[in-house]
Amino acid sequence: MTDLPVRALLLGERIEHRRREPDRPLAASPVVLGVGGGQAIVFRYGAVVFFGVAPADESRFLAELAPVVADAFATPEEERVHIRLQPGTPDPILPDGTLLLPDLSLARLQIVADVLAKSVLLAHYERRLAGVFDGIEPLARELQRHGRRKARGRALLRQVGDVLMTLHQMVGRAEVTEKPDVLWDHPDLERVHSRLADEYELRDRSVALDRKLDLVSRTLETLVDLDQQSRSLRVEWYIVILIVFEIVLTLYEMFIR
Repeated sequence: MTDLPVRALLLGERIEHRRREPDRPLAASPVVLGVGGGQAIVFRYGAVVFFGVAPADESRFLAELAPVVADAFATPEEERVHIRLQPGTPDPILPDGTLLLPDLSLARLQIVADVLAKSVLLAHYERRLAGVFDGIEPLARELQRHGRRKARGRALLRQVGDVLMTLHQMVGRAEVTEKPDVLWDHPDLERVHSRLADEYELRDRSVALDRKLDLVSRTLETLVDLDQQSRSLRVEWYIVILIVFEIVLTLYEMFIR
């Protein structure tokens, strides 16, 4: 059998699929739609996974979907894999990037799509968090070398806001370690999902992101505290200078004039 091409894309922050014209989904939660000679599985947190869809049909579907993609990314995150039908395969394996499956049932494709969609979501967060690290690393290095930081309070607050937004989106958009709803109706496929989730290291990558976010949050919290202390110290110096100036004026009034 010819390999079935699979392509997962993270298009934006979320997809409001209900705002589209009524479709006839092949399945729901997640929504499965027929596209050309294949299927497209749409996830509310911004991901779409295509199974056996020709490039022209894929482009046409993405153009139709564009109006309901919120905060679309300029460069979508992407994951590609091929499925090869191999009857009798006990569970999925991934030799040389090819996924072997015993059948192409809709439930099995939904499980594959769930793992791939969460994988591109994690890849997006990993890349975004790497950018945050690049931003705070010079601040930490400056603090280590000189015991002070050059960044202004407003710049620090912008970085804190970026971290908080990333954390909020990670918590609110998709629970990458949760099992898909399709397993409630097909518990026999739980082994398939577990093997795929392990292959793409969903849990390990999620834990690593949580640790990095915690580290970034604590680092920025420290820098903000130092900034506030510096501001407080400047205010105290201003007060001292005003007191000294007042004393000088008083002495001038008493002894000079």
